[in-house]
Amino acid sequence: MSTRVLIVEDNESLALGLARSLEAAGFLADVIGDGAGAIAAVQARPPDLIVLDLTLPGRSGFEVLGELRAAGHRTPVLILSARGQEAEKVQGFRLGADDYVVKPVGILELIARVEAILRRSQPESTGAAASIAANDLVAAVGFGDVVVDPSRHVVEKAGQPVDLSPLEYELLVCLLRRDGAVVDRETLLTEVWGYKVAVPTRTVDTHIGNLRGKLEDEPSSPRHIITVRKVGYRLDR
Repeated sequence: MSTRVLIVEDNESLALGLARSLEAAGFLADVIGDGAGAIAAVQARPPDLIVLDLTLPGRSGFEVLGELRAAGHRTPVLILSARGQEAEKVQGFRLGADDYVVKPVGILELIARVEAILRRSQPESTGAAASIAANDLVAAVGFGDVVVDPSRHVVEKAGQPVDLSPLEYELLVCLLRRDGAVVDRETLLTEVWGYKVAVPTRTVDTHIGNLRGKLEDEPSSPRHIITVRKVGYRLDR
């Protein structure tokens, strides 16, 4: 059965161009031009993935994403928007987006991102980092006042649970298993996001920022999740 992608985009020519490109790559593509219609379409027949614009008539893309997640819909969402401010990317990820791509974008890169999201969402494959958590991190490990317990798939800070998204958790595990060694962005994209080809993206940096905001005492001056300039990141215990 072919994979169904719902494109939520009010620019008709752009939406149809995306649909044709995705169909040429072997996907089935439906197009909706407004937020309310997108919510109704997902409720009636959830697609395998949603490509979501932010500037929509009626409800914004952020509102659509928030309503879907609040209603329990876990369909993977790739935000595709001309709005590229860091704050907007962070908001998208916090609402539950799986990736955020700024227009304009090459169709090959977009398809690579779609394929990576779909690989991560397959129930029989929870992703490389999840496998790492199960195989390598058996006992609880920690840094500072943070404890990661892979047996329960939970993270606590100062004894209180921390709500991490699945990608944030996998990213944290990927850093932890390196035991202080530097991990470059390309490796993180491969192991956590499942990309098979190199694509330009700030996704890793945005998720690192989210982790620092939740786990560091002073996110602007992190003590544990450290940037190694021009290379990647390491986790100091």
